[in-house]
Amino acid sequence: MDTNILLGSLVGILAGGGLAFFIQNVLLKKRKEQLLKEAELEGESLKKDKILQAKEKFMKLKEEHEATMKDRERKMQSSEDRAKAKEKTLSQKTEEVTRKEKELEKAQSEIDQKLTAIEIKNQELEKIQHKRVAELSKISGMSVEEAKNHIMEALKDEARTGAMMHIKEITEEAKLNANKEARKIVIQTIQRVATEQAVENSVSVFNIESDEVKGRIIGREGRNIRAIEAATGVEIIVDDTPEAIILSCFDPVRREIARLSLHQLVSDGRIHPARIEEVVAKTKKALEEEIVETGKRTCIDLGIHGLHPELTRMVGRMKYRSSYGQNLLQHSREVANLCAVMAAELGLNVKLAKRAGLLHDIGKVPDDEPELPHAILGMKLAEKYGEKPDVCNAIGAHHDEVEMTTLISPIIQVCDAISGARPGARREIVESYIKRIKELETLALSYDGVQSAYAIQAGRELRVLVESEKVSDLKADELSFAISQRIQTEMTYPGQVKVTVIREKRSVNYAK
Repeated sequence: MDTNILLGSLVGILAGGGLAFFIQNVLLKKRKEQLLKEAELEGESLKKDKILQAKEKFMKLKEEHEATMKDRERKMQSSEDRAKAKEKTLSQKTEEVTRKEKELEKAQSEIDQKLTAIEIKNQELEKIQHKRVAELSKISGMSVEEAKNHIMEALKDEARTGAMMHIKEITEEAKLNANKEARKIVIQTIQRVATEQAVENSVSVFNIESDEVKGRIIGREGRNIRAIEAATGVEIIVDDTPEAIILSCFDPVRREIARLSLHQLVSDGRIHPARIEEVVAKTKKALEEEIVETGKRTCIDLGIHGLHPELTRMVGRMKYRSSYGQNLLQHSREVANLCAVMAAELGLNVKLAKRAGLLHDIGKVPDDEPELPHAILGMKLAEKYGEKPDVCNAIGAHHDEVEMTTLISPIIQVCDAISGARPGARREIVESYIKRIKELETLALSYDGVQSAYAIQAGRELRVLVESEKVSDLKADELSFAISQRIQTEMTYPGQVKVTVIREKRSVNYAK
C-alpha cells in the first residue's frame, strides 16, 4: 500500500502528461493481477471447504445407506426364518393328516368287515325267526295271519286303556292350565305372609316362690282351694311338683281368670273364701276389659274400622280359644292377612276381604252354645251386628254350609285352608297328615311289580318306582291310572294327588 501511495504521489506530481496515463495503466494492471491472485486464493479456499463438506455429507449418506441395508437384511433374515418355521409346521401337519387318513382307512376297513359280519348274522337270525314262526304256528295251530290278528286285538285293548288314561291326563292338564293363575296367586300369598303358631293346652302352670304357699292356697281342711274351684270352675291340682300349681280346664278364659286371681291372692297374702270371691269377681271384670282391648288392638293392627263393639269383644275372646291346638285369634289374623294379599292380587276389595277373614270364625266364641255349625252361627251374628252381605256370605260359606254368592267367599275358604290345614298348624292335622302319607305309600306298594313308592310335596305327589322286568311301558300307564282311581275312591285328601310311575331299565356289566 505504501508503494501505491508513493506512486500516486508521483503521478500527481507529473500530472497532466502521457506518462501519467501510462503509469496509471501499469498500476491498474498490477492491481488487477493482485486481485486475481487474491480471488484465486479465496476460490481455492472455498473449493477446499466445499470438497470437505461434500466428503462429510457423502460419508454420512454412506453410513445411513449401510445402516438401511443392514436393517433390510435383518428383516429379510427374520422373514426367511418365519417362513422356514411355517414350512416345518406345515410339513408336520401334513404328516399328521397323512397318518390320520391311514388310521381312518384302517377303521373304515374294520367297520366294513363288522357290517358284513352283522349282515351275515341278520340273515341267520331271519332264517331262525322264520323257523321259529313255523314251529309256533305248528304248535299253536294258528297261521301267521291269525296270530297277527290276535296280537292286534290285544294291542287294541291296550290302546283303549291307554287312550282312557291319556284322556284323563289331558283333562287334568286342562284343569291345571285353567287354574294356573290361581295357583300362582296362592303360592305368592303363602310366601308373602310369615306367621307364628301358638299352641294352647288344657292346663296352665302357676309358679310360686316356695312350697309353703301351697298350704295357704289349700287352706284349713281345703276350704280355700274349694272356694277357688267353685268361683272359677277350674280344677286346682296341688301335687309334689316343686314350686308349681297346675290349673286344669278346657276353657282358656276360665284358666286365665284362675291364674290371675291366684297371682293377686298370693301377692296380697290374704287368702280366705270371702277374699277369693272378691278377687275372682274383680279379675273377671278386668279380663273382660282386656278382651275388649285385645279386640280393639287387633282391629287397629289390621286396619279394620267401624266394627260393632260386640264383634270387637268376640275378636278379643278369640285370644283365649284354640282349635285343634291352634290359637283362634292368631289363626284369624293370619287368614285376614292372607285374604288381603289374595284380594289385592285379584283386584278385589282388600278391606272387605280382610274384614271377612278376621270374622270368619266368630261362631266359635259365642256367649251361649247353640246347636248350629260355627260358620252358620258366625254368619247370623255378622248379620245381627250390621255387617255387609258379602262379609256375611263369606263367613257362612267358608265350610260350604251355604252357597257362595260373592268372589270374596272362595278366597276366605282357601285362606282358611292355607292357615289351618297345613302340617304343623294343628295337632290333629299333623297326625292325620302322617297317616295319610303312609296310606298313600302302602296303597302303591300293594300292586305287583312296584319296587318302592314315595309320597312327596306334602302328599301332593306319589312317585312309584316299578321293576322294568315285571312292568312294561303300557302296564306302567295302566298302573298309574289304576292307582289314581283307587286314591280317588278310597282316600280323603285336600286338593289333588299326582301319581307318577317311573320305569327304568338298567344294564350293568363289569370289566375284569
